[in-house]
Amino acid sequence: MSTEKPLIWVGSSKHDLLEMPEEVIDTFGYALDLAQKGITDPVIKTKALAGLGSSVIEIIESDEAGTYRAVYAAKLASAIYVLHAFMKKSKSGIAHPKPDLELIRKRLKYAQALDKEARGDRA
Repeated sequence: MSTEKPLIWVGSSKHDLLEMPEEVIDTFGYALDLAQKGITDPVIKTKALAGLGSSVIEIIESDEAGTYRAVYAAKLASAIYVLHAFMKKSKSGIAHPKPDLELIRKRLKYAQALDKEARGDRA
């Protein structure tokens, strides 16, 4: 039996996710619920975010308006940290816009500090 990790929203990630279409919110919510339990659904499109290692996962969902992403830190000890939720606006290529990547990196560092504090590791 696995223990369910709490879900922690970093920055404006929850607000940003709730601004998305209902179907996207439902998919991301389901995927994050599974992540808290340490499992995945092969039907939901997820992948490690390039350049940030296998511990940062992005959930990908599309509708007629475009492609949406939710990014979370999966392998921190104390919780699942939702780092960013956004609509990918790039019209060409698969690369993420630089401001989104910088925001994810910044929020990941913050999540790592929160996780370290939650574990009582003050060093």
